[in-house]
Amino acid sequence: MQQNRPQRVLVLVASGPSTPARCAAPFHIATLLACMDAEVTLYLTGEGAQLARCEVAESLCAVEGGEPLLHFIRNAKQAGARLLMCRQPGVEVDPVTLIAELDEISSGGELAQMILEYERVLSL
Repeated sequence: MQQNRPQRVLVLVASGPSTPARCAAPFHIATLLACMDAEVTLYLTGEGAQLARCEVAESLCAVEGGEPLLHFIRNAKQAGARLLMCRQPGVEVDPVTLIAELDEISSGGELAQMILEYERVLSL
């Protein structure tokens, strides 16, 4: 008897503070997918890595007067999504400045491996 395992979905988050209107969508989609029993990993890369900084996540809003990005990150985490951030060579990161919801700082090699292994890869 074949056991059904959840589909694994990798969401690459490359949008950052310069495009706030695009920043909440990856987390909202991740929440929906996780609620549908998908195994979801959000991977912050490029400018998206800045979304893991407390000062950004707590103040950046996709729309004026809307919820801060941290609200959407927390929803995704509560639904079961993992949150990873790309390690940027030569860039020092003080863990104290990062949101508690971040699961891990990861390497580009680990990202490449996930891209090959996951059933679906979304870039938002």
